[in-house]
Amino acid sequence: MPSMPSPHARISAVPSHVAIIMDGNGRWARARGLPRIEGHRRGADAVRRMLRAAGEAGVRYVTIFSFSSENWRRSTAEVDDLMGLLRLYLRSEIAELHRSGIRVRVIGDRKPLPQDIVDLIHGAEERTRNNQALDLIVALNYGARGEIVDAARRLADDVVAGRVALSEIDEDAFAGYLSTAGIPDPDLLIRTSGEQRLSNFLLWQMAYAELVFIDVLWPDFDRDHFDAAMLEYGRRERRYGASVG
Repeated sequence: MPSMPSPHARISAVPSHVAIIMDGNGRWARARGLPRIEGHRRGADAVRRMLRAAGEAGVRYVTIFSFSSENWRRSTAEVDDLMGLLRLYLRSEIAELHRSGIRVRVIGDRKPLPQDIVDLIHGAEERTRNNQALDLIVALNYGARGEIVDAARRLADDVVAGRVALSEIDEDAFAGYLSTAGIPDPDLLIRTSGEQRLSNFLLWQMAYAELVFIDVLWPDFDRDHFDAAMLEYGRRERRYGASVG
């Protein structure tokens, strides 16, 4: 875990885009003898704290992994609770995000989601579309391998239809078919709970991101943890594959 910042520490470099795997909600609840959904509720409080810290630090984009395509394997009761919490969040938090100048975007496959949640997502995106303080990208029913396969399929369709020539395909062209098209790749990934995996999250986009793993459960994540990750990021030398010396 990165060392906690001193009261006088200064963040020397601010990433433009921070991606976060918010891990540990269930373990937080279990350790306190609470239902898992309570851990997810407290996790939503941590999202609010993180967004305030990110905005004050000058971060421009934040992507959070809220529900993976693999999470459907959880118990029906927990999935239902998560969908209910998502509905509540979309209804109760969007006004405050809008007042704060935060633009909301959702990536992932919406087809399996209940229609009322799809409608709420569309409303949130439309309401905040012109906000420019910070972009909050929510990965919902998202899996990176599925995203890459879908991008390849749509690119192949365009090649077959004659809309794209094989000679025009390069990394930039392919990235334009991903759900994050137009959004810069993450500079920093933060994962909580001590786990050190990408878990099928933004695999293409994370090629050169700095990875910071923090041994705290997500509901306990606060401004000090965020600042510690920022300070660790500032200590890294980003070479993008180039040698030094």
